[in-house]
Amino acid sequence: MVMLIINNKYLSDGQVMSINLKQLANQCISHVFRSFFVVTLLFGVSAVQANSDTRINQLLANSAIDQTITTPEQHLGYPLGEWHLRHDQINQYLRKLDAQSERTSLDSAGFSAERREQLSLVITSKSNQQNLAQILTQRAKVKQGDESQAPLVIWLAYSIHGDEPSGAHAAMAISHYLTASNDAWVKQLLEQAIVLITPVQNPDGFDRFSTWANNHRGQTLVSDPQHREHKQNWPSGRGNHYWADMNRDWLFLRHDSSQGRVAFFHKWQPHLVGDFHEMGHNRSYFFQPGVPTRVHPLTQDKNQQLTNELANFHRKALDEVKQVYFSKQRFDDFFYGKGSTYPDINGAIGVLFEQASARGQQQHTDSGLLTFSHAIDNQFTTSISSLKGAMALKTKLVDYQRDFYQGKQTKTASKPKGRLVSTKGDSLRLIELASLLEQHQIQFHYLKQTQQHAQHQYLPQDSLFIPVKQPQSDLVKALFDKRTEFEDATFYDVSSWDMSAAFDLASVTNVAISQKQLTDTLAPWSSATEPWRESTVALLIDWQQTGAAMLVSQLHKAKIKVKFASQPFAINTAAGERSFGAGTLQIPVKQPELTSQVLLETVAKLVDKQRLEVVAVTTAMANTNMDLGSDDFKYIAEVKPLLITGRSVSSTESGEIWYYMDKTLGQPLSMINADRLLESDLSRYSHIYIADGSLNHFGDQAASKLERFVKDGGVIVAQKRALRWLDAHNLLDAKPQSTGFYRKLFDTEGLNFNQRSELRAKQSIGGAIVSLDLDLSHPINFGLSSPLSVLKNRPMAFSTVTTPFTLAASYSDNVLKSGYMAKEYQGAFSNQGAIVVERKGKGAVVALSDNLVFRNIWLGSEKIYANALYFMPGGLR
Repeated sequence: MVMLIINNKYLSDGQVMSINLKQLANQCISHVFRSFFVVTLLFGVSAVQANSDTRINQLLANSAIDQTITTPEQHLGYPLGEWHLRHDQINQYLRKLDAQSERTSLDSAGFSAERREQLSLVITSKSNQQNLAQILTQRAKVKQGDESQAPLVIWLAYSIHGDEPSGAHAAMAISHYLTASNDAWVKQLLEQAIVLITPVQNPDGFDRFSTWANNHRGQTLVSDPQHREHKQNWPSGRGNHYWADMNRDWLFLRHDSSQGRVAFFHKWQPHLVGDFHEMGHNRSYFFQPGVPTRVHPLTQDKNQQLTNELANFHRKALDEVKQVYFSKQRFDDFFYGKGSTYPDINGAIGVLFEQASARGQQQHTDSGLLTFSHAIDNQFTTSISSLKGAMALKTKLVDYQRDFYQGKQTKTASKPKGRLVSTKGDSLRLIELASLLEQHQIQFHYLKQTQQHAQHQYLPQDSLFIPVKQPQSDLVKALFDKRTEFEDATFYDVSSWDMSAAFDLASVTNVAISQKQLTDTLAPWSSATEPWRESTVALLIDWQQTGAAMLVSQLHKAKIKVKFASQPFAINTAAGERSFGAGTLQIPVKQPELTSQVLLETVAKLVDKQRLEVVAVTTAMANTNMDLGSDDFKYIAEVKPLLITGRSVSSTESGEIWYYMDKTLGQPLSMINADRLLESDLSRYSHIYIADGSLNHFGDQAASKLERFVKDGGVIVAQKRALRWLDAHNLLDAKPQSTGFYRKLFDTEGLNFNQRSELRAKQSIGGAIVSLDLDLSHPINFGLSSPLSVLKNRPMAFSTVTTPFTLAASYSDNVLKSGYMAKEYQGAFSNQGAIVVERKGKGAVVALSDNLVFRNIWLGSEKIYANALYFMPGGLR
């Protein structure tokens, strides 16, 4: 991008080309620009935007600008967009604006995983700035139906995908304009509204991308779409530190950036949220309302009406700059876990914007040359139209938010009705669920006494009661939605995200519980059922508890040996006989390298953190099955897992495995790119994890190396498409169904050309929840309950499993639990294999048809990865 500042006015690329060279010389232009301009003259105008003018320049040229406010160009030392920015440069600029103007202040949404602070600029009038504390107090009452005449709150949020940088750069320009402009409409805006500007919602991915793009930008710009500048390395900058899509985490809140962002949302309770993205370079520009038939049924009609009224302002603004667009195709408004839809279920209007991406400085597209400066300008244009539209519709936006929460206020009842949920004895999972609800400001209570409903005991230590009557009632419905029928079966993302399935909850609805039986405080935790005596022989820990899997790596680090039970058993305890399931951990008190006292003290410190119930026994004699000294209690060997990374596998699913190993288990995990597999010494590792992918970097040599790894005692844990590669290279006896098999399920006879999209929608599994029937005696399923709900988003099942005792899970007869899945798939998956574990020499192959750590929110099934890590291959012998 070429941009000058002459007489304190921005000049765009097109203006630069029309300026007389003598006039340029008289303006004493910088050496940087002279060099770049000479290159442009030598190599043609492809390096600049051959447009007449830009919206940014038009506004600044016709505005009364406060010259004491630093421009982005003055801050950077070069024109905005000439280089891709780093996150620290943006934060520095926000701090500079804050120091220079009484209109501005800063707010923070915390830090990213790589400790980059997520700053937002708060822009409003001086008087509003002086009353921010009072305004925020009022905003905190919004959910109670108290919508006074406080300022309108508009949140413009950009670049949640790190490789969609035009938004962040536009945010720099809009921040300067709102801070420096003395235009009448801007002054009116800031008197009546608070504008929140968040330039970057994914700092870690943003910096990964900017480094890549800048590293491959030459002095002479290259527009070839295949050029290295436009083709990022693996992983791309789209995801965060753990390669996760931050725009799919608004509901699940598994990542630090998301938690800070949602807290920021509820703090300010905005009326309007603008969510700025980029899309493929051959498209034009998009803004919502999106496809009318693909709106979640819980979203109010008034929401969509207002979105369309706002769209008229975007249409007018883009028409004025002759930018073509589309607004009612391709993108939907269904999944509430995105930045444009989360506001819709929280009393605000969320609007998605998508700009064609240059993914660098410039690219050739089907419609001509696309430049980064053009992309920035479009995002700036719709940022302005969002502000003007919000002001024009201020009364409607305020009324909508007030009406959204009207009548939802909590009313004290002697026996309120609600949803009762249980984590089935797992206290740590209960804490995770409670934390999720708290962050979404959902009201809930703990139990004082055990409740019995539908043959399940809801215990104080594992249960929550969520009242129906509360401000966030719509969000509660969305989180536990189980619908399977839809007006339009096309989904941009998942069609279901039922939290009772993700957390593997026992649940009952429409229960009335006396207020006397409810409390807002979780009971204090005690790790031991009784004091550990000097005569203690062993400590037993039920594997059903989430924290049990987290404990294993800590025990190994402390040089404490631990076993697992390969069968259920019963044993006498101080409280009487007690039954334990397969997978139960046994920590023998007598160990060679530690005294009993040191061991017990060490374990006591570790288990408190994981909220683990520990049972001390004073005898090794069991009442049923095997005694504690039996060979059926197997030592868990220290493990050294390896994750295959690189272009041949999914970065998001690889990142989910990494997250689980790192943040959940605390287990060191090595990562090696697929193209380095042949040069790597695999004997250093105990397990190899392979996420969904084509494995096109793997050849016959890689297959031979992996076969030797398994036969020598290693374990391969692979999922989804990787299974087809294993099958093709004779590393898997069970046969996953081919892609061709699933295509033939759909009858295309008689379909006309316009029915192609409908057929594609049926053939797609965007994300539905299905049921698995587990063999609970198999070590891969220890600690789980059957049936088990998992998220399925790819056609995959085993057609043939001939080896006995290898089928660990099958899809249930009535396979679909919630979401959309074509009838053809439901019939094809029913009773087919889902999880297979095969012995190979001294090792094993664990084959998973689905991703069981989906977005790291599927806490009900993630334990299968720990079972593979700690119980394989020993549990198969």
